[in-house]
Amino acid sequence: MDEEYDVIVLGTGLKECILSGLLSVDGLKVLHMDRNDYYGGESTSLNLTQLWKRFRGSDTPQENLGASREYNVDMIPKFIMANGLLVQTLIHTDVTKYLNFKAVDGSFVYKKGKIYKVPATDVEALTSPLMGLFEKRRARKFFIYVQDYDEKDPKSHEGLDLNKVTAREIISKYGLEDDTIDFIGHALALHNDDDYLDQPAIDFVKRIKLYAESLARFQGGSPYIYPLYGLGELPQAFARLSAVYGGTYMLNKPECKVEFDGSGKAIGVTSAGETAKCKKVVCDPSYLSDKVKKVGKVTRAVCIMSHPIPDTNDAHSVQIILPQKQLGRKSDMYLFCCSYAHNVAPKGKYIAFVSAEAETDNPEEELKPGIELLGPVDEIFYHSYDTYVPTNNQEEDNCFISGTYDATTHFESTVVDVLEMYTKITGKTLDLSVDLSAASAAAEN
Repeated sequence: MDEEYDVIVLGTGLKECILSGLLSVDGLKVLHMDRNDYYGGESTSLNLTQLWKRFRGSDTPQENLGASREYNVDMIPKFIMANGLLVQTLIHTDVTKYLNFKAVDGSFVYKKGKIYKVPATDVEALTSPLMGLFEKRRARKFFIYVQDYDEKDPKSHEGLDLNKVTAREIISKYGLEDDTIDFIGHALALHNDDDYLDQPAIDFVKRIKLYAESLARFQGGSPYIYPLYGLGELPQAFARLSAVYGGTYMLNKPECKVEFDGSGKAIGVTSAGETAKCKKVVCDPSYLSDKVKKVGKVTRAVCIMSHPIPDTNDAHSVQIILPQKQLGRKSDMYLFCCSYAHNVAPKGKYIAFVSAEAETDNPEEELKPGIELLGPVDEIFYHSYDTYVPTNNQEEDNCFISGTYDATTHFESTVVDVLEMYTKITGKTLDLSVDLSAASAAAEN
C-alpha cells in the first residue's frame, strides 16, 4: 500500500464512486478505500436480513415477507431524471453498459389531502383535475411559454430576461393561483422550499423544461427511471469503471486516518499501520468529521407493503411530492415507492419510503401525512440521520468532502455536488454534452 496516488477516495457512496470513476477516466492514479465490507456507504441497498439487523437488532424477519435475498432496500431512495445530470454522466462514462433501467410508472402531487397526477405539458394541463377551467387555460399558456423558451432565441423570451426577472414575477405575469404555483414549483421544478420564487427565473424555467423533456423520453407515466435491483447497483457500476481505468479498490479497511503535513495539507491515508501517500483526498463527511458542520437532519420511514399506493392507478413505482405549504411545513415531504417490478422485492411486495427534512424530534408524527397515503403496511422502520456540509478550504488542505444526501427523491442535487467537486479537484468543467438518445437504448422498454 506504500505507493503514491494522485487521489485517495474514502467511502464508496454514490458520490465518491462517481468521482472515482471520472478521475480514473481522466488518467489519475486513484486508490479507493472503505471501512465497510460492502459498497455504497450511506447509499447502500440492504436485503431483508440486513434491514432487520440494522433496525431490529438480531431479530429474524417473518417468513411471510418472502426471501431475504429478493429484497434490495435503498437507504437513500432516489429516482433518476431521464434527461438529467446523472443520465448524462452515465452516458458520458459509458457506465450504462453495467446497468439496466426501467421507467417509473407515476409522478404525483399532494393537494388538500388527495393525490393527483402531475401535469407537465399544455395538453395535460387542460385535462388535469388539479385546476378549475379558467386556471387550466392560464396554466396552458404558461406551459407553452416554457416549452417554447430557448435561451439562444430572443424571440421566445417574450421580452423577459430570465436572468433578471424572478420566478415570482413570471408566475404573476400568467396570473397563476397559489395551488398551481405549488405543484409547478415543487412537483415539476422540484424545488424543496419556496426560496426559488425570489431568485432569477432561468433556473425555474430550465427545471420545468427538464421535467417535460424527461417525461417525453420514455413515454412512461413519469420523467423518472430507476435501475433494476435498486440503487446499490450504481456505486458498483462506477467502481467497475474506475477499476477498468486502473483504479485500485480496498474494502474493509479499518480506521482510514487522513495524514497531514506540517502546513495542514493532506499527504496520505493510514489504515492498519500502513500508509498510502497521495496529493488529494476525496471523502464523505464521516471520514473527516472535524472539517464539516451539521446543517440539518433527514427523517425517513421505510415501509414494506403488499399492495400499490392507493389512487396511483396501481402504479408499481411512483413518486409523490407533498409541497411544504400543503402541510404547513418549511420544506417538502417525499414519498417514493418501488416494487417487484424493479426487482427490489419478492412478487406482490412493495417498498415505500416517506422522507423529509426533520423539523421536529418526532419522526412518527412528522411523517404521518405521507404514511397515511400508503394504506395498510406490513412493516415500518423509522430512521434519521444528520446532514453535513464541508467547512474546510480545499486549496489549503487538499481535502474534498461531499455533502450528505438530502431528503429529495431524485438525483439532481446529488450530481450537482459531484460536478462541483470534480471541478474543484481537477480545475476542469466536465463536458456532459452527450447524445441522450443513446440512453434510450440502455433503458428497458
